[in-house]
Amino acid sequence: MTARLAVVDDEATVRKRLGEAFARSGYVVEPFPDAESFLARSALAPFDVVLLDMRLPGMDGLEALKRLKKQGVETEVILVTGHGGLETAIEAIKCGAYHFVTKPAKLAEIRSLVKGACDKVGIGRENRQLRQALREESGLESMIGASSAMREVFELIRKIAPVGCNVLVEGASGTGKALVARAIHRLSLRRDQAFVSFNCGGFTEELISSELFGYEKGAFTGAAATRLGLLESAGGGTVFLDEIGEMPLAMQVRLLHVIQERQILRVGGTRPIDLDIRIIAATNRDLKQEVAKGLFREDLYYRLNVVGIQLPRLAERQEDVPLLARHFMDKYSLLFHKAVAAVSPQALQILLSYGFPGNVRELENIVERAVALCDCETLSVADLPRDLQQMDFASVESERLESLEEIERSHIARVLERTGRNKGLAAQILAIPRTTLWRKLKQFKLD
Repeated sequence: MTARLAVVDDEATVRKRLGEAFARSGYVVEPFPDAESFLARSALAPFDVVLLDMRLPGMDGLEALKRLKKQGVETEVILVTGHGGLETAIEAIKCGAYHFVTKPAKLAEIRSLVKGACDKVGIGRENRQLRQALREESGLESMIGASSAMREVFELIRKIAPVGCNVLVEGASGTGKALVARAIHRLSLRRDQAFVSFNCGGFTEELISSELFGYEKGAFTGAAATRLGLLESAGGGTVFLDEIGEMPLAMQVRLLHVIQERQILRVGGTRPIDLDIRIIAATNRDLKQEVAKGLFREDLYYRLNVVGIQLPRLAERQEDVPLLARHFMDKYSLLFHKAVAAVSPQALQILLSYGFPGNVRELENIVERAVALCDCETLSVADLPRDLQQMDFASVESERLESLEEIERSHIARVLERTGRNKGLAAQILAIPRTTLWRKLKQFKLD
């Protein structure tokens, strides 16, 4: 791949000399007389390396360097100045410059620096491509974790994915049940077919019926045309049924029939339709207890739970917090065009000490917010939510450590208080269905 080089200098002779020299060496060179025009071009088509003069009309080189890094691009910067100084050089390196040279510099020296910077960009690009290729090959590219608990989950996913049996994924909200379902599908023999998901929570029986099974023309008022249901449209692929514990009992009977007979009947239809699908169901409830209470059919439970996967809470795999924080930091740095590259030790210590009642989803929300607010290359304590900033680590050992249930109750109560007990808004912040929030309010006697 041909390297792209920008030359930013207010002297036309310098731009011409360097441009011609590097063009002869095979570089694609673009000259710029000022920082503003260079930054505008870089935002549209980033360069591999830039030779950036320190003293420019308008914005100087150091400020241009800072703004370039905020764009989140992978450009390496070589600052060039006729007025060198140790303090300036140190500041440039701190701001992310690859190197700092003083005029008059020999062309051979500049060539060597540009080659080194290009090599660094190329190695970084190759490493990212290799990591991505390895993740995609494994089918687990969207799942992050090195803890023993997650390694067991990954191994189980690899074992059951090609088998084709139904799977029940159990875990608290925010632990990544949908990611597990997609990973199983990507590693399965059905990977080239449809992956269809449906959340069973918060819908009426009639709506679930029409969404899953479809309907014939004229089946009810407003059914102006035949419509395929999600189960039928996923033919040959995988259906992910989230919040399966929320499904009404009458619908559980119909789903059981689908699994047993491998056929569906559209609403208003008379002809059974053959079905070839794999079902992956997920729940944050204890379905065994729901079965004991008569709230979930035992026969359906065993049809779904051919193989069960239990996802750990984030508090049970704290060693994964730094990995996840780094992953989300990279994700949102790219999305927000930021150059955030690290988490300060103090901020990381707070994250490691926090219980995360909202699990991975809450950590992602915290890091997303922090990256949005961050003004430099390192996430600091000041970028974290205020309640986390106020955590007192000195008293942790002397205080009674709360159970996960107590932490969850406290967190829900705090969100309710801050939203003025607006349950719709609270459910949105907690990232759970309103039906789940209503159940937890009953469970924790917060209603």
